[in-house]
Amino acid sequence: MKTSWLTTLKPLLLTTCLGGCLTVMNSRSLLAAAPPDSSFTLNGKIQGWKDGWIYLYRPELEKNSLDSTFVRNGEFVFKGQTGAGEFCRLAFTDSTGEKKYPLGFFLQSGVLSLTATAGALDKADITGSPVQDEYRLFLAGEKDIQDKVEKVDVLYSEARKKNDQHQMDSLVKVFQDLDGEVELYITQYAGGHAASYVAAYEIYANFTYNPDPAKLGRLYKGMDPVVQASYFGKKTRESLDAAELTDIGKPAPAFTQKDVYGKPVSLSSFKGKVVLVDFWASWCGPCRAENPNVVKAYQKFHPKGFTILSVSLDDEKTKWLAAIKKDQLPWTHVSDLKGWHNSVAELYGVKGIPMNYLVDKQGTIVAKGLRGEDLEKKLAEVVQ
Repeated sequence: MKTSWLTTLKPLLLTTCLGGCLTVMNSRSLLAAAPPDSSFTLNGKIQGWKDGWIYLYRPELEKNSLDSTFVRNGEFVFKGQTGAGEFCRLAFTDSTGEKKYPLGFFLQSGVLSLTATAGALDKADITGSPVQDEYRLFLAGEKDIQDKVEKVDVLYSEARKKNDQHQMDSLVKVFQDLDGEVELYITQYAGGHAASYVAAYEIYANFTYNPDPAKLGRLYKGMDPVVQASYFGKKTRESLDAAELTDIGKPAPAFTQKDVYGKPVSLSSFKGKVVLVDFWASWCGPCRAENPNVVKAYQKFHPKGFTILSVSLDDEKTKWLAAIKKDQLPWTHVSDLKGWHNSVAELYGVKGIPMNYLVDKQGTIVAKGLRGEDLEKKLAEVVQ
């Protein structure tokens, strides 16, 4: 599940999904209804919106993925080419100059209409896209559980401000239970909608952070071949390949990257030691919150042959170095300063941070995704 307290995921692709049974149109009809590479027109009207720019983020394009148009008197138009079911986000720039992405929806060929109220873009109504109609029904089924998630998230934030570890630990268990409900719902939904672009998106968005290869493999194999060939089908396949490559019991994939001094550092140079390959970034709140636990584990087990190799998904060296200093992280740090396109993160299939892989003295992955007490417990088993 994507929750702000637990993990910072690859931006702009995310929603949490579960709920009761839904009745939707068979997605096979959607494939015929919207042939690939057809044109679309998105007409928007936002009541109370001041004149200014609005943006359409289209991750499937990868290059030139952020389109823009001017909103005048609350009205705007986007035009272009799209496929059968393309997930997009509508964005705007806030008073600080930062882009916000409150609305995710499925774009499709034809003429679409968007109506909303300023300050409530996340509640916009979009018509003209059968895939979006399906997505709306899908999301409606999760409302009760989403309400619970939001309430628990608020409680967790309050407990964190008070440094109430007991309360935070209790709420983590609640989140984990809700996460199980999310996965169950999506699994059941995908099983009944093999040709659904909505299901493919939700599988990718919910099952590719620290994935179980067997579970993800079953979901991928259950997709219709046409959906497997779609953007999120391909991304799920990539995640599955990386998950199988980095599964527990497999040799940790070799890599070399430059440290803070510009010196190349190879994972192989740590052979003979137990090493935690830790993915993080200075801008990642959950990573920074987890760092004290990692420092504690390092101080306890480093004298026994344990060390850490941190891989940063930063793109600004000054911020990276400042975070290392502020959080007092005394181990080896590497980065190519390419953000989410960090070559090691891509090799390991990292879709969210914090994320880590514990590698034993022989170079074999023995655990992954360890946090808090779980890290120390596993180190007590591995470090001798």
